[in-house]
Amino acid sequence: MKFTKMHGAGNDYVYVNAFQEALPEDLPALSVAMSHRHFGIGADGLIVIHPSEVADARMQMFNADGSESEMCGNGIRCVAKYVYDHGICQNESLTIETGAGVLSLEVEVEAGKVERVRVDMGEPILEAAEIPTAFENSPVVNQSLEVDGQVFEVTCVSMGNPHCIIYVEQATDELVLGIGPKIENHPSFPARVNVEFIEINSPSEVRQRTWERGSGETWACGTGASAVCVAGVLTGKTERRILNHLLGGDLELEWDQETNHVFMTGPATEVYSGEWDLA
Repeated sequence: MKFTKMHGAGNDYVYVNAFQEALPEDLPALSVAMSHRHFGIGADGLIVIHPSEVADARMQMFNADGSESEMCGNGIRCVAKYVYDHGICQNESLTIETGAGVLSLEVEVEAGKVERVRVDMGEPILEAAEIPTAFENSPVVNQSLEVDGQVFEVTCVSMGNPHCIIYVEQATDELVLGIGPKIENHPSFPARVNVEFIEINSPSEVRQRTWERGSGETWACGTGASAVCVAGVLTGKTERRILNHLLGGDLELEWDQETNHVFMTGPATEVYSGEWDLA
């Protein structure tokens, strides 16, 4: 089975073109095997690019632990690049079907290849039960959450998948690697949660580290960066347009006041292609 390794700001996935390739039945197990960084290809997960009846293509995403997720902001940029660069659909305006709905994307092309992609991430979900969280108040802004005897102020947003944003002086390993997984599996989050630890550089610039549900720390998280843009406005900490510095690169975010949609712009990179033995 042919595959392509791609990443968006260091958030890397294995991509399989289901327009052409025959897939095994157990995709969660395939994701676990291919994602393993010692015995597999090494990735944050698996993304399958399917034909769609309602869009130019459909993305199906699995985390490194085999769990299926609704959406990935960095992943969908790479899907758009793959769809354009590999001739599935060479329109500079694309639509991609996801588990969170159909999203619209604009590709920036240089020398016949997509370099950057602007994604309409849609409207943020702020109702506590719909994120989902067990908190009673909506929106969930500066809500106290106790973890390991420590109390954190959290703000929760869904961008098709759930996010818990915490503002800190310094996003240390102790927080990201130690507290991150405990919040991911906290009873307050019935579907688990992605956790963003955010340092504020200025009202228009932040730094993000992410503990990603089902994958551990990732070098970037596009839905998380979008949720951070929304959380910054809700908490009064940042403006509607921000530059977000992630471990793997920068993303530009805007929560448009007129449409209520969040827009994300960032790179998409193809690394290499190969073949995976299904036997």
